[in-house]
Amino acid sequence: MSFGVFDYYSLMCFLCEAKHSAWVSRRAFFQLAGAGAATVAAPVALAQVDVGASSSLRKLVPAEELEGAATQEYAKLLADARAKGALAPAGNAQLQRLRGIASKLVPQTAQWNDRSKQWRWEVNLLGSKEINAFCMPGGKIAFYTGILEQLQLTDDETAMIMGHEMAHALREHARARIAKSQGTGQLLSLGAQLFGLGQLGDVAASLGTQLLTLRFSRDDETDADLVGLELAARGGYNPQASVSLWEKMGRAGGGAGGPNFLSTHPSGPDRIQKLQANVPKVQGLYQRARG
Repeated sequence: MSFGVFDYYSLMCFLCEAKHSAWVSRRAFFQLAGAGAATVAAPVALAQVDVGASSSLRKLVPAEELEGAATQEYAKLLADARAKGALAPAGNAQLQRLRGIASKLVPQTAQWNDRSKQWRWEVNLLGSKEINAFCMPGGKIAFYTGILEQLQLTDDETAMIMGHEMAHALREHARARIAKSQGTGQLLSLGAQLFGLGQLGDVAASLGTQLLTLRFSRDDETDADLVGLELAARGGYNPQASVSLWEKMGRAGGGAGGPNFLSTHPSGPDRIQKLQANVPKVQGLYQRARG
């Protein structure tokens, strides 16, 4: 790699541990909103995987506030990485590879969340040995070089990870998890009633703080597995790669001190079996995309 190693704190599924900061004035982020907006008008087949409706509890947390807080955290992460020489430049081959994969997945997202048509999708690559990747609320994606290099991921396997992380954002798992945390729903509701949305800056900061300690449930992980599987298949990536990916993850997690990624993405036979059972459901979508 032509950029430095980013020795950051351990990450959750979709979010790094970073302190709050103002927006950096100049950004070289890759934005994919146009790709999604250009295709959402086209008809799409009904979802092939069965995951049910998103949790109604998410409505207790204003989406705009959560996405704004996540955007600030993402900007701080990129600014810190840039200062350490660990943010991949636009010409980096691995970054271009990731952005190419994202350009095929983003157009598939609107059927899972209509708000995604307005998201400013971004993809960045950070130099770190850590095995991790995430997608914040609002479509802010990051991969660490460690997950690509140590697992020797194919494009199909990389698409499964990206689809999984995007699915967390699309299904708004963060909104639901925060709403379930003690007092959060009441705080946001009361703040909106008393002050109006224009004066909820402190609430947004509180949301950012909670994002730093958020972990998804096993049900959320299964949900993201299946939605991500379908996203990737619709984008033209082989659904069988979901199985080989988690087999690799399982081998990487053997013994003590396995990848932090696996602490929030439990692996094992049950996960692989569920994916194997759903691969035939999306095989037709994959073949149609390839055809």
